[in-house]
Amino acid sequence: MPNPVVTGAMAMCSFGVAPSTLNFLPTKRVTVEGRPVGTVPDTIPAVNIPPFGMCTSLANPQVAAATSAALGVLTPMPCIPTMAGPWKPGATRTMVGGLPVLDAASTCNCAYGGVVTISMPGAVRTQVS
Repeated sequence: MPNPVVTGAMAMCSFGVAPSTLNFLPTKRVTVEGRPVGTVPDTIPAVNIPPFGMCTSLANPQVAAATSAALGVLTPMPCIPTMAGPWKPGATRTMVGGLPVLDAASTCNCAYGGVVTISMPGAVRTQVS
């Protein structure tokens, strides 16, 4: 059974250079182990998903421009998460407000080609299905 993802969970982007701590607002009034639980549409940059340090994706216009200016030497630029859609797949049977709860196996795609994965779900004693 997967673990639910809550505020304080750690995530990593495949093009980021540092992990990030996820944050879910308590608007749903549902907590797991005392922390707000995430759902599949929780992908707001800088609110739910903070930056991952620096971005190394050449699909990111800032990275491409800096790399071009450095004569082709990859030049990372500050990460600004730009999610291309919701988290997938989410829990199969656990819902909050009609939305699937995030679980540790959920991933999210960045518009610049990165894949955001959960490295530590935050909830360690609770399991969802």
